Amino acid sequence: MIFTRKANAQWKGSGKDGNGTLTTASKVLENTPYSFHTRFEDGEKGTNPEELIGAAHAGCFAMQLSFLLNESGFTANTLDVSAKVTFEEGSITQIGLNLEGSVPDIDGEQFQQIAHKAKDVCPISKLLNTNIQLEVKLL
Repeated sequence: MIFTRKANAQWKGSGKDGNGTLTTASKVLENTPYSFHTRFEDGEKGTNPEELIGAAHAGCFAMQLSFLLNESGFTANTLDVSAKVTFEEGSITQIGLNLEGSVPDIDGEQFQQIAHKAKDVCPISKLLNTNIQLEVKLL
């Protein structure tokens, strides 16, 4: 399967005092604001690249895990994944994925193994050049 997805960023002004918008072809993001303040400070409404990477990684990992569970004969009731993206000294140094899953008839060890495989083969995991940690909890 081959496909292409598009997004657009527009920035106006200086790095610290300027601001920008992000738009995706799907229009889920449409002129969504981002700025120095939404990236490096709290309190202003808007997004930032690290938050979007975290959302993309959590979503990709959850979907990849679902496919791998299906291949092993399981279907999840829920897979709740959070991603904590750590930015230090101009680099993303770590992403912590936290998984809580409810999967009927699977044992804890098997769930751990499949989850770690999903982390390794998830396209976003493979894209990122950083340390990726995974915490797994079977509910």
